[in-house]
Amino acid sequence: MWHNNILETIGNTPLVKLNTITKGIRGTLLVKVETANPGNSIKDRMAVKMIEDAEKAGLLKPGGTIIEGTSGNTGMGLAIAAVIKGYRCIFTTTDKQSKEKIDALRAFGAEVIVCPTNVDPEDPRSYYSVSSRLEREIPNSWKANQYDNLSNTQAHYEQTGPEIWEQTEGKITHFVAGVGTGGTISGVGRYLKEKNPNIQVWGIDSYGSVFKKYKETGVFDKDEIYPYITEGIGEDFLPKNVDFDVIDLFEKVTDKDAALMTREIARKEGIFAGNSSGAAVAGLLQLRDKLTDDAVVVVILHDHGSRYMGKMYNDDWLRERGFLKDEKLTAQSILKKRGNVPIVTADAEQSVMETFNTMKTLNISQIPVTQHGMVVGKVTEADILHALLENPGLRSAQVVEICTSPFPFVDLRTSIDKISSLIHQDNQAVLVEDESGELAIITQYDIINAISG
Repeated sequence: MWHNNILETIGNTPLVKLNTITKGIRGTLLVKVETANPGNSIKDRMAVKMIEDAEKAGLLKPGGTIIEGTSGNTGMGLAIAAVIKGYRCIFTTTDKQSKEKIDALRAFGAEVIVCPTNVDPEDPRSYYSVSSRLEREIPNSWKANQYDNLSNTQAHYEQTGPEIWEQTEGKITHFVAGVGTGGTISGVGRYLKEKNPNIQVWGIDSYGSVFKKYKETGVFDKDEIYPYITEGIGEDFLPKNVDFDVIDLFEKVTDKDAALMTREIARKEGIFAGNSSGAAVAGLLQLRDKLTDDAVVVVILHDHGSRYMGKMYNDDWLRERGFLKDEKLTAQSILKKRGNVPIVTADAEQSVMETFNTMKTLNISQIPVTQHGMVVGKVTEADILHALLENPGLRSAQVVEICTSPFPFVDLRTSIDKISSLIHQDNQAVLVEDESGELAIITQYDIINAISG
């Protein structure tokens, strides 16, 4: 049997048990892998529902233009549907969204306008305001308005909720999802609570968002609002799709914990999910003490990891933000791997041949030259060969006469990348003071041995 178009493949996504990340946590922890949708996110569901409802209401007419403010995933769902249904798309998004998301939208023929993140929603530069202005200015256009369009919630009430109920055979006790527009958690939560009012619905929020405090106090506190990195969850306003009566509690997750858990899901469970998925799983783990042995938890994995290759899956990006401890080798770790090897030096006053014989006996190709305990230069086998070819009489000369500039000095914290850049054909080692203040040498061989070891 085949599908008539790609939109018919939306939904019926798999439910998968977590096994490694959740060791030691009570209950059965399952993830709903929404990356199996054609647009690789849960937003495909509500995107099609919003379009179909708009068509039925006469708001979206043939040949029209779909306009939306989107972090990328809703735009993808809308863009895919627009390709099949023959609509034009213009999307506004924020400059905190990953480049991969923006490029993906453009791949489906959508026009994407990038707006600043750190402005109020009412600011004319915000991606909310720009999308509203475009709807006013462009004839035969319709703004999906995923935040306040209740077709968003209805899509999950009609589709995602029933799927989860059936896949768990009605045994689900907890539902966990990141909250952005609120459609997923509100629609699924409403359906599940109608089936069993005891089911707990937990929303995952981000620091910098207003949801958690509003749920707990009823106060919309602008002091809660500040820029954050986590994509797809949290907001600085209250979307109509967020049904606070359905959501039992909110749990905030830091940008760092969300980013690192995103990577852990891939490395420990083999599931390539996005940033908000990492936040959802991290939030669940923070709430582990609320779970019992008979708990059956379903967590939404909202979107795919491919949209975060330049961010959460990029080590340099994480290091720049202090999220990832720099695990690269340093001079200190190279010395530790090598063990205690006393450095051999040549006194400036000893002869060239005496120095050469020391090097030959110890099978070393370069040696620092010291004078009164200070490093004043270096000499290599090549230096000795060239000197003797030019003047054989230098055999008995002091080695200081033929030595060249000293090896560079580095400190114990110097990274292997920096050390490697200092070692080349004309400079085959670096010097460093070890933890006891003694002089040590690091050669190309030491670097290779540390890497391979």
